[in-house]
Amino acid sequence: MDRRSSIESEGSVHLEINELNGRLSVTESGGPTIFEPQSPMETKNSSTANSVSPKRPTIRAPEKKITLFALRLAVLEKAATGLGTLGFIWATVVLLGGFAITLNTSDFWVITTILLIEGTRIFSRSHELEWQHQATWSIADVGISSFRAIKSSTRTIVNAVKTIFKPISDVTKGSRHVNNREIARNSQWKKQKQPTRTWTSSEVPLLPYVRWMFVARNVSKMLYWLQILSATACLVLSLMKLVLRNFGEVAKGDTDKRNRKSALLIFYSLAFTEALLFLLEKAYWEWKINFCSLLEKVNKECELGPSGMTSVRRFFYDAYSKSVYGSIFDGLKMDMVSFAIELLASNSPDEQLIGAKILRKFATSPRFCDDTLQKIGTNIVVMERLVEMLNWKDIQEEELRLSAAEIISKLTGKKQNSLRVAGIPGAMESISSLLQISRGPTGANDEICEKRIIFDNENYGFWTFNHLGLLILKKLARDHDNCGKIGNTRGLLPKIIEFTQAGERLLRDESATPTQILTLKRSLQVVKMLASTAGATGKELRKEISEIVFTISNIRDLLRYGEKYPTLQHLGIEILKSLALEDDATERIGGTGGILKELCNIFFKDSTPNNRGQVRTAAGEALAMLALESKNNCHTILKLKVTGKLVEALEVPLLRVNAARILRNLCVYSGSGYFEELRELAVAGPTVLKAIMTEENKLQEVMMGVGAHIFKFITPEESSIMFQRAKIQGAELAAKLVVILRKHQHPSIKVPRIRRFVIELSIWMMRDKRTNVQAFRSLGLERELEYIIETTSELESFNVFSGTVGMNRHTVTIHALVDTAMKLLAGEKE
Repeated sequence: MDRRSSIESEGSVHLEINELNGRLSVTESGGPTIFEPQSPMETKNSSTANSVSPKRPTIRAPEKKITLFALRLAVLEKAATGLGTLGFIWATVVLLGGFAITLNTSDFWVITTILLIEGTRIFSRSHELEWQHQATWSIADVGISSFRAIKSSTRTIVNAVKTIFKPISDVTKGSRHVNNREIARNSQWKKQKQPTRTWTSSEVPLLPYVRWMFVARNVSKMLYWLQILSATACLVLSLMKLVLRNFGEVAKGDTDKRNRKSALLIFYSLAFTEALLFLLEKAYWEWKINFCSLLEKVNKECELGPSGMTSVRRFFYDAYSKSVYGSIFDGLKMDMVSFAIELLASNSPDEQLIGAKILRKFATSPRFCDDTLQKIGTNIVVMERLVEMLNWKDIQEEELRLSAAEIISKLTGKKQNSLRVAGIPGAMESISSLLQISRGPTGANDEICEKRIIFDNENYGFWTFNHLGLLILKKLARDHDNCGKIGNTRGLLPKIIEFTQAGERLLRDESATPTQILTLKRSLQVVKMLASTAGATGKELRKEISEIVFTISNIRDLLRYGEKYPTLQHLGIEILKSLALEDDATERIGGTGGILKELCNIFFKDSTPNNRGQVRTAAGEALAMLALESKNNCHTILKLKVTGKLVEALEVPLLRVNAARILRNLCVYSGSGYFEELRELAVAGPTVLKAIMTEENKLQEVMMGVGAHIFKFITPEESSIMFQRAKIQGAELAAKLVVILRKHQHPSIKVPRIRRFVIELSIWMMRDKRTNVQAFRSLGLERELEYIIETTSELESFNVFSGTVGMNRHTVTIHALVDTAMKLLAGEKE
């Protein structure tokens, strides 16, 4: 298994390919659009809402089993150590100090031997954990000395003894052979490092030519077995003396020997109990570790995978060490996340890798992610460390960088955490470094550069980091302030736009991979979120995005060739809608050849509604936006000869709302040069009148808006014919308009222009026929108009909205319209 496959097998990046299969819903009028204001609750990204996951049941941390096990071992260890200390003091002070002369030869040498053995055991114990700790830096297979390792250890020792008597060259060869086997065994997780200026402590050869004997794991084993042998010898000797009790006879009247027997019994009892406790501890250790497979079970519950055993072993040793050398309860305070955070802050690449892999696995696990992300999110030092790792581009540090990127991608899913990440100095620049596209070589050293590029492309996961970088930006862009920071980061916007490039070959090629399409989708999502930002920040972002020369042309290719990907087309159209909020961007879009034509093709092309309905709706909204207050764009649309299709679309449920908006804007902003073409729109009159009389809310609003301007191009005689064809009387329409005003006594978010359009249509009717003036008087229009003056809101003053910010103010105020209508009602000449 090569290094690349190893990385992917341990912790693959779970790309959200299912995003590509989402269907677009179809509704007649759609949800909230750019033509109406949206409250903060409405503008909230759906994925943001979903980021607050439902409360999960409390899950007991698997590592609690290890900390409890470490506590029990520490109790036995400290009890044995305490008894050993007491026995040592008793022997040196009472026996050897007080009875040294009176002890018989057997007892003297047994006590001396026990003390020497005990001293050896204490020395071994005091250093074993240190060596075991070092052995877990980079050892994945054997980190704990155990009876399981007897066979392999014995074989290693025998082979090593043979090498002592071989020539140096043979020893070196054998050493290399051992090292090669170690590398092969640990290739699942260990990354080869380039030479550094310091030694890795687990691989330091303490003596020349016998490297195998003094590396950390072997020293740890030797110390372990030295303790076992010492405790066993102590147990055997003390038990033998307790059974035999051959302490010598005590003569009557010999006061120097009268307490000797009791003193010896106490000492041998202490030595026996201490050795028994120590062996009991080791037996308990072996039972839990080897027979019960405690660490393997915890590793499985933690979902750390095969390489996770190194992490679990190291956690166990740390917990045990803290319990032994400090309070027995210190180990209980440890948890795997805090342990990983400590390792991440280390200067050792091995420890950093262990910590990063633990955090990565826990942050992406549905069971542990909430607690993990909470701990990381409240630790600014850890977040700064993770952000710093995003800049590590060395191929040897790829997995560390990948882990940091995945953790941050999960971290930014919570709004509060995303604000903290974005607030770290240099965070945006670090995230920008993830968006790296490998380009072909140029310059004098083309051959060298080409080899380097090929090597990088084969071994370095650029696409993985691109996905994660775009995902992080997507989550950050949910917040208004973060959008501003993204826009202010030098070179970041052009990088994002570059990922939106998709030519005919990619969009129409059957072999296009889901990875390529997902990259395109995420980049479009980020651009859409940035372009739809409200306020001054949004205005500046739209300006910068539209000024990048590839933005609009990339979207044009998407509209032209992306029929197989309606979701991508929809995102591209949404970007155009947002950019069209700015006048300069509107002209740029209209001046880019083919954009308006492609939008018209999508809008009028009949296809399966389930797949394309929302795309067609979005295309209609984009056309309406681009025609708004843009004479040039209106002329371009009229030159496409689509007015007849627009009139027909007024009767198509899916299209009629936006068709009416487009027709209204063509009538208002085309100018006088296209009078004849606009007169042809009068054929839509009956359809418009019927809709006003029968429909409600948004559709009724847009139909009144287009009617008030289409009717201006017809004569009074033609209007009479129009009413006859619609089978509607003028008085009926007047009554309907007054009823609408009474229904909407206050401005409405859903239909913000409905009262304005009622007044405009009423003005046309009163100008068209004097009889309509009398009808409006009798219906009480004057009273309704007076109420409108009292309840007028800024909501009614704009054509479109960016969130709650009004854009494109109406040139004629609603007060001016009311004044005109009041004059007509009073019979005054305008």
